[in-house]
Amino acid sequence: MDNILAHLSYFVKRKSARRARASPVRYRPESPAALARASRFTPHEIKLMYRGFKQECPTGMVDEESFKNIFSQFFPLGDASQYAHFVFNAVKHKHGDKLSFEEFLDTLSRVARGSVQEKLSWAFALYDGDGDGRISRSEMLAVVQAVYELLGRAAVPPVLPASAKDHVDKVFDLMDTNGDGVVSPDELARWCAREPALLQSLHTLDTVL
Repeated sequence: MDNILAHLSYFVKRKSARRARASPVRYRPESPAALARASRFTPHEIKLMYRGFKQECPTGMVDEESFKNIFSQFFPLGDASQYAHFVFNAVKHKHGDKLSFEEFLDTLSRVARGSVQEKLSWAFALYDGDGDGRISRSEMLAVVQAVYELLGRAAVPPVLPASAKDHVDKVFDLMDTNGDGVVSPDELARWCAREPALLQSLHTLDTVL
Protein backbone atom coordinates (compact mmCIF):
# COMPACT_ATOMS: atom_id res chain seq x y z
CA MET A 1 0.00 0.00 0.00
CA ASP A 2 2.90 2.36 0.73
CA ASN A 3 3.94 1.99 -2.91
CA ILE A 4 0.50 3.14 -4.10
CA LEU A 5 0.38 6.11 -1.74
CA ALA A 6 3.90 7.25 -2.62
CA HIS A 7 3.17 7.17 -6.34
CA LEU A 8 -0.18 8.87 -5.94
CA SER A 9 1.39 11.61 -3.83
CA TYR A 10 3.94 12.24 -6.59
CA PHE A 11 1.18 12.07 -9.18
CA VAL A 12 -0.87 14.72 -7.35
CA LYS A 13 2.06 17.15 -7.16
CA ARG A 14 2.89 16.61 -10.81
CA LYS A 15 -0.66 17.05 -12.02
CA SER A 16 -1.54 20.00 -9.81
CA ALA A 17 0.52 22.30 -12.04
CA ARG A 18 -1.84 21.65 -14.94
CA ARG A 19 -5.09 23.47 -15.49
CA ALA A 20 -8.17 21.38 -14.76
CA ARG A 21 -9.86 20.30 -17.98
CA ALA A 22 -13.27 21.88 -18.57
CA SER A 23 -16.14 19.57 -17.76
CA PRO A 24 -19.87 20.21 -17.78
CA VAL A 25 -20.68 17.44 -15.32
CA ARG A 26 -18.67 16.19 -12.37
CA TYR A 27 -19.26 12.89 -10.65
CA ARG A 28 -18.91 13.15 -6.89
CA PRO A 29 -18.18 9.98 -4.91
CA GLU A 30 -19.40 9.30 -1.41
CA SER A 31 -17.50 10.68 1.57
CA PRO A 32 -14.16 9.06 2.56
CA ALA A 33 -15.79 7.78 5.76
CA ALA A 34 -18.59 6.07 3.81
CA LEU A 35 -16.14 4.62 1.28
CA ALA A 36 -13.94 3.35 4.11
CA ARG A 37 -16.89 1.46 5.58
CA ALA A 38 -17.49 -0.19 2.21
CA SER A 39 -13.84 -1.04 1.56
CA ARG A 40 -10.70 -2.15 3.38
CA PHE A 41 -8.97 1.21 3.25
CA THR A 42 -8.82 4.01 5.81
CA PRO A 43 -10.37 7.43 5.13
CA HIS A 44 -6.84 8.88 4.93
CA GLU A 45 -5.74 6.35 2.31
CA ILE A 46 -8.91 7.00 0.32
CA LYS A 47 -8.34 10.78 0.37
CA LEU A 48 -4.83 10.33 -1.04
CA MET A 49 -6.04 7.97 -3.76
CA TYR A 50 -8.92 10.23 -4.70
CA ARG A 51 -6.66 13.26 -5.07
CA GLY A 52 -4.56 11.41 -7.63
CA PHE A 53 -7.64 10.03 -9.35
CA LYS A 54 -9.30 13.46 -9.58
CA GLN A 55 -6.19 15.18 -10.93
CA GLU A 56 -6.17 12.85 -13.93
CA CYS A 57 -9.97 12.68 -14.14
CA PRO A 58 -11.49 15.96 -12.94
CA THR A 59 -14.96 14.79 -13.98
CA GLY A 60 -14.73 11.99 -11.40
CA MET A 61 -14.91 9.35 -14.16
CA VAL A 62 -12.05 7.74 -16.06
CA ASP A 63 -12.12 6.34 -19.59
CA GLU A 64 -9.71 3.70 -20.87
CA GLU A 65 -7.18 6.15 -22.33
CA SER A 66 -6.92 8.08 -19.06
CA PHE A 67 -6.65 4.79 -17.19
CA LYS A 68 -3.69 3.84 -19.38
CA ASN A 69 -2.07 7.18 -18.64
CA ILE A 70 -2.42 6.54 -14.92
CA PHE A 71 -0.86 3.09 -15.25
CA SER A 72 2.06 4.44 -17.23
CA GLN A 73 3.06 6.53 -14.19
CA PHE A 74 3.56 3.37 -12.15
CA PHE A 75 5.50 1.42 -14.78
CA PRO A 76 7.82 3.87 -16.59
CA LEU A 77 10.28 1.17 -17.72
CA GLY A 78 7.77 -0.73 -19.83
CA ASP A 79 4.65 -0.37 -21.95
CA ALA A 80 1.65 -0.53 -19.61
CA SER A 81 -1.05 0.15 -22.22
CA GLN A 82 -2.05 -3.41 -23.04
CA TYR A 83 -2.07 -4.60 -19.43
CA ALA A 84 -4.08 -1.51 -18.45
CA HIS A 85 -6.56 -2.45 -21.17
CA PHE A 86 -7.07 -5.90 -19.62
CA VAL A 87 -7.45 -4.44 -16.12
CA PHE A 88 -9.93 -1.85 -17.35
CA ASN A 89 -11.87 -4.55 -19.19
CA ALA A 90 -12.00 -6.76 -16.08
CA VAL A 91 -13.61 -4.09 -13.89
CA LYS A 92 -17.40 -4.17 -13.89
CA HIS A 93 -18.60 -0.82 -15.19
CA LYS A 94 -21.89 0.73 -14.18
CA HIS A 95 -21.39 3.85 -16.27
CA GLY A 96 -20.90 2.57 -19.80
CA ASP A 97 -17.31 2.88 -20.94
CA LYS A 98 -16.15 4.90 -17.93
CA LEU A 99 -15.00 3.95 -14.47
CA SER A 100 -16.02 5.75 -11.29
CA PHE A 101 -13.78 6.20 -8.28
CA GLU A 102 -16.02 3.87 -6.25
CA GLU A 103 -15.57 1.10 -8.82
CA PHE A 104 -11.83 1.67 -8.91
CA LEU A 105 -11.66 1.60 -5.11
CA ASP A 106 -13.83 -1.52 -4.83
CA THR A 107 -11.59 -3.39 -7.26
CA LEU A 108 -8.40 -2.26 -5.54
CA SER A 109 -9.83 -3.20 -2.14
CA ARG A 110 -10.64 -6.75 -3.26
CA VAL A 111 -7.36 -7.26 -5.11
CA ALA A 112 -5.02 -5.71 -2.54
CA ARG A 113 -6.71 -6.65 0.72
CA GLY A 114 -9.42 -9.17 -0.08
CA SER A 115 -9.61 -12.87 0.67
CA VAL A 116 -7.81 -15.49 -1.42
CA GLN A 117 -11.11 -16.26 -3.13
CA GLU A 118 -11.65 -12.60 -4.02
CA LYS A 119 -8.15 -12.38 -5.45
CA LEU A 120 -8.65 -15.58 -7.43
CA SER A 121 -11.93 -14.24 -8.81
CA TRP A 122 -10.17 -11.07 -9.87
CA ALA A 123 -7.32 -13.00 -11.52
CA PHE A 124 -9.83 -15.14 -13.41
CA ALA A 125 -11.73 -12.08 -14.64
CA LEU A 126 -8.48 -10.51 -15.79
CA TYR A 127 -7.59 -13.52 -17.96
CA ASP A 128 -11.15 -14.23 -19.11
CA GLY A 129 -11.15 -11.47 -21.68
CA ASP A 130 -14.48 -12.27 -23.34
CA GLY A 131 -16.25 -12.97 -20.05
CA ASP A 132 -17.51 -16.42 -21.05
CA GLY A 133 -16.45 -18.04 -17.76
CA ARG A 134 -13.48 -19.88 -19.30
CA ILE A 135 -9.85 -18.96 -19.96
CA SER A 136 -8.53 -20.03 -23.34
CA ARG A 137 -4.86 -20.52 -24.15
CA SER A 138 -4.89 -17.42 -26.37
CA GLU A 139 -6.46 -15.31 -23.60
CA MET A 140 -3.80 -16.40 -21.14
CA LEU A 141 -1.05 -15.72 -23.64
CA ALA A 142 -2.37 -12.21 -24.35
CA VAL A 143 -2.31 -11.26 -20.66
CA VAL A 144 1.12 -12.80 -20.00
CA GLN A 145 2.56 -10.95 -22.99
CA ALA A 146 1.04 -7.75 -21.61
CA VAL A 147 2.71 -8.40 -18.25
CA TYR A 148 6.09 -8.83 -19.95
CA GLU A 149 5.55 -5.57 -21.84
CA LEU A 150 4.54 -3.92 -18.55
CA LEU A 151 7.77 -4.93 -16.80
CA GLY A 152 9.96 -3.87 -19.71
CA ARG A 153 13.55 -3.26 -18.64
CA ALA A 154 12.63 -4.13 -15.05
CA ALA A 155 12.14 -7.82 -15.94
CA VAL A 156 14.75 -10.08 -14.32
CA PRO A 157 16.00 -12.10 -16.10
CA PRO A 158 15.45 -10.21 -19.38
CA VAL A 159 12.43 -11.45 -21.30
CA LEU A 160 13.00 -13.21 -24.63
CA PRO A 161 10.33 -13.06 -27.36
CA ALA A 162 9.43 -16.74 -26.97
CA SER A 163 9.35 -16.65 -23.16
CA ALA A 164 5.66 -15.73 -22.85
CA LYS A 165 4.45 -18.53 -25.14
CA ASP A 166 6.72 -21.13 -23.53
CA HIS A 167 5.54 -20.12 -20.06
CA VAL A 168 1.86 -20.18 -21.03
CA ASP A 169 2.13 -23.56 -22.78
CA LYS A 170 3.66 -25.09 -19.66
CA VAL A 171 1.28 -23.55 -17.13
CA PHE A 172 -1.88 -23.91 -19.22
CA ASP A 173 -1.36 -27.65 -19.65
CA LEU A 174 -0.91 -28.03 -15.90
CA MET A 175 -4.09 -26.07 -15.18
CA ASP A 176 -6.27 -27.74 -17.80
CA THR A 177 -6.60 -31.00 -15.89
CA ASN A 178 -9.54 -32.35 -17.91
CA GLY A 179 -7.90 -31.55 -21.24
CA ASP A 180 -10.86 -29.64 -22.70
CA GLY A 181 -8.71 -26.76 -23.94
CA VAL A 182 -9.96 -24.17 -21.45
CA VAL A 183 -9.36 -23.36 -17.77
CA SER A 184 -12.35 -23.11 -15.44
CA PRO A 185 -12.48 -21.16 -12.15
CA ASP A 186 -12.19 -24.44 -10.23
CA GLU A 187 -9.14 -25.52 -12.23
CA LEU A 188 -7.48 -22.17 -11.55
CA ALA A 189 -8.23 -22.44 -7.82
CA ARG A 190 -6.90 -26.02 -7.62
CA TRP A 191 -3.70 -25.09 -9.42
CA CYS A 192 -3.12 -22.07 -7.19
CA ALA A 193 -3.69 -24.23 -4.09
CA ARG A 194 -0.83 -26.48 -5.22
CA GLU A 195 1.54 -23.55 -5.73
CA PRO A 196 2.64 -22.07 -2.36
CA ALA A 197 4.63 -19.30 -4.05
CA LEU A 198 1.57 -18.18 -6.02
CA LEU A 199 -0.63 -18.20 -2.94
CA GLN A 200 1.95 -16.05 -1.19
CA SER A 201 1.91 -13.63 -4.11
CA LEU A 202 -1.86 -13.37 -3.77
CA HIS A 203 -1.41 -12.38 -0.14
CA THR A 204 1.04 -9.62 -1.12
CA LEU A 205 -1.00 -8.00 -3.88
CA ASP A 206 -0.99 -4.74 -1.93
CA THR A 207 0.26 -2.89 -4.99
CA VAL A 208 -1.05 -1.58 -8.27
CA LEU A 209 -3.67 -4.15 -9.41
